[in-house]
Amino acid sequence: MTRFYLKVGIYFFCFLLSLFGLSGLDFNRFIKQGRTVQAQVLYFIISCCLAYLMGSFLMAVIYYFQ
Repeated sequence: MTRFYLKVGIYFFCFLLSLFGLSGLDFNRFIKQGRTVQAQVLYFIISCCLAYLMGSFLMAVIYYFQ
């Protein structure tokens, strides 16, 4: 059960970190006029994907050195 909470915590931390990192990019260049909802969905999906990749990497490193 402890590993579950560790995984959730790592994924949540990586999600927040990916949101912070993506906030430095200017997405207004790539968004068409009137397509803000689609851009927000894409922003969320990209941040979820980055969080999953970073979290999986961190967990692999943590479990490897145990």
